[in-house]
Amino acid sequence: MTIINNASLKPFNTFGINANAQSYCDIGTIDALSTVLKKYHSKPLFILGGGSNMLLTKDIEALVLHINLKGIEVVSETENTVVIKAMAGENWHNFVLWCLKHNYGGIENLSLIPGNIGTAPIQNIGAYGVELKDVFVSCEALKIEDQSLEKFSKSDCNFGYRESIFKQDIKGQYIITSVNIELSKANHKLHMDYGVIRSELDANGITKPTIQDISNAVISIRQSKLPDPKKIGNSGSFFKNPIISLNEFIKLQSNFPDVPFYKTSEDTVKVPAGWLIEQAGFKGKRFKDYGVHNKQALVLVNYGNASGKEILELAQLIQSTIKRIFNISIETEVNII
Repeated sequence: MTIINNASLKPFNTFGINANAQSYCDIGTIDALSTVLKKYHSKPLFILGGGSNMLLTKDIEALVLHINLKGIEVVSETENTVVIKAMAGENWHNFVLWCLKHNYGGIENLSLIPGNIGTAPIQNIGAYGVELKDVFVSCEALKIEDQSLEKFSKSDCNFGYRESIFKQDIKGQYIITSVNIELSKANHKLHMDYGVIRSELDANGITKPTIQDISNAVISIRQSKLPDPKKIGNSGSFFKNPIISLNEFIKLQSNFPDVPFYKTSEDTVKVPAGWLIEQAGFKGKRFKDYGVHNKQALVLVNYGNASGKEILELAQLIQSTIKRIFNISIETEVNII
């Protein structure tokens, strides 16, 4: 366990922003994490996972703890279900592939989501009609103040749309060390009706899809829209899809009859933020060394040497323009640091 001073964080954030940490420590075990927290818990700390859901707009004047806890194991199983424990430092997509290899179903729609296991509950990651909370059982987290290891059930986590207790009431107080999820072993329930999954399956002549087929379809769709962070810096979807009241939607639809939507309840409707951004003329627009991706308007990109502040200014311009044109507020999904 080594602490490095004035460490570059460029390799550890998918936007590829050149920012430095006052100090940096790679954490490979819970004991190591506990030891570091015991010594430094009262000092400024910054917890780093996969670096896929943040925009660095400044240097980090803190000790950066990079959580790289590894391990996947079956905790319990029945004839039809299995509970799997995955450590926080495991890559999410690699975990999905591991589950598919063992024919465990339930997270195939979440294929190719960037980031690590430990940050998945914080964000309640979701895609194509499935959210983490649908399969979540519990997680363990180390309390920074006293290094106690605590268990959080699904109800404890207060999951919402890209929300959890870890982003709200207890933000910055815990470090998630592992997550338990329950998946199906047989009679998998397939989610094919959100987005273009079914048309992707049809295009490939698949009439009786497996969970692997669903995963392949999702991967194909995502790769056709989303740039590879190893080639172009980005954090995937930068904005949340706004949820508005039914009355607001009726007004919106009267002015923009072609607006796509998804009913989320009797009284609320989700509108794709990407559609709003595209209609506002930002899709594919480039400003110096940063801009909006030409295939997916939800994605802001760093073409090489953009600063976090420049990308943040673009995000704020998009937000104010959407508000002016559609009278809708869109929130960032990415954490602004």
